[in-house]
Amino acid sequence: MQRISSGQRHATYRLGDLAVVSLCDGYADMATSRLRQPGDKPFGDDLPAQVRLVDGALRLSVNTFAIDDGADITLIDVGAANAWHPTTGFLPEALQEAKIDVDRIRTVAVTHTHLDHIHGLVLADGNDGFTQLSRLLVPRLEMAMFRAEARLQRFHDRAEPLDVGQRLNAQIEAIDARGHEVGHTCFRVTSGGETLLIWGDVVHVPSLQFDRPEITWEFDADQDAARATRLRLLALAADNNCYVAGAHLDAPGVGRVVRNGEGFRFEAV
Repeated sequence: MQRISSGQRHATYRLGDLAVVSLCDGYADMATSRLRQPGDKPFGDDLPAQVRLVDGALRLSVNTFAIDDGADITLIDVGAANAWHPTTGFLPEALQEAKIDVDRIRTVAVTHTHLDHIHGLVLADGNDGFTQLSRLLVPRLEMAMFRAEARLQRFHDRAEPLDVGQRLNAQIEAIDARGHEVGHTCFRVTSGGETLLIWGDVVHVPSLQFDRPEITWEFDADQDAARATRLRLLALAADNNCYVAGAHLDAPGVGRVVRNGEGFRFEAV
């Protein structure tokens, strides 16, 4: 996997015969109290020295990923639009910077239904984000949660259930990543003998959770399952020479995982 172009809000990589584009929707600053030690115990002010803070807060990138096979583009997650922090909602600018024609985006698949992953379906001005969208895939176990989002009402009946093991096409397969949410899904992308795991919210705070994967996040719906999934996918990536792409890894959020003693280390591409 090799980076072939980049800008303020995007980075494009070659993965076999595919182009994979990281698109930055923005960032969100979150309280350190969102982190949880085993036993659902908040850290408080007792944070390890390596944790990166901005004005006392954890700064989380919000990334989405486009997979271009030369014909159509599949977009994994769509950002927050104007439904969350004012520092998010910049996916349209990222697409423009990356010179991606939104009319080529025919398939959108979401890792889960938290607002920073789905609300970019509707732009801040109320128009559709992707006017040529023909397939919208939502994890089956979260269909009810998706249909509870009033802002996305026009998409409620268009969404199709996505199951673990389902193939979006010849290069993209959905794999189980439950824990952060009940249907949380990772997408395994393969081409030319290379593999990329687009894993959504498996890691929220990269300066901490690679080294200490037992640490969870307040918004993990099932913290034990989220911890187990993180350990499983970190090991999968490290032991099988997979690349990873994370929604909340520091933008552009693409790299490798290597074992580091009892923990792991992230190495950006």
